[in-house]
Amino acid sequence: MLNDIKKDAQTRMGKSVETLRHDLQRLRTGRASTALVEGIRVNYYGSDVPISQVAGIAVADARSLTITPYEKQMVSAVEKAILASDLGITPTTAGMVIRINLPALTEERRKDLAKHVSHEGESAKVAIRNIRRDAIQHVKDLLKQKQITEDESRRADDEIQKLTDRHIKDVDAVVKAKEDELMAL
Repeated sequence: MLNDIKKDAQTRMGKSVETLRHDLQRLRTGRASTALVEGIRVNYYGSDVPISQVAGIAVADARSLTITPYEKQMVSAVEKAILASDLGITPTTAGMVIRINLPALTEERRKDLAKHVSHEGESAKVAIRNIRRDAIQHVKDLLKQKQITEDESRRADDEIQKLTDRHIKDVDAVVKAKEDELMAL
């Protein structure tokens, strides 16, 4: 019983850290990355599909991406989807190739992005703490039902707290790495 509670908490905390990592990967840092456009959805014959299903995405150099639609008629649809996205970038089209140039970030924009990264990190920490609260509540419920002893309850609480501390350190490391990446450019 207690092992199930701890495993569930560990799994959910790990997912929170991975979600943070994934969300921060999409954040524009001035350096080209295919993850930047992977969240864009394109209208493909009446249904919205990820851009990677209708076009090849490649990093041309440190500051530009190239997107090559698989079908000629998809060029304008991909272009519209990029313009409609919240990335704030304008694509340049040359025949079948769409090029996205990423301008260097200003110091002010870097600081804003660093604040955003910190905010996302805090949100992930809150999620982890909520998972801890739920797990500890499950342990308390088992104690009330006299299915475990007080010693087992205390030991489980300590282990859940150690899990929480470890995952919060992971969140801090992810946030610090992203902030360093932002400020290094």
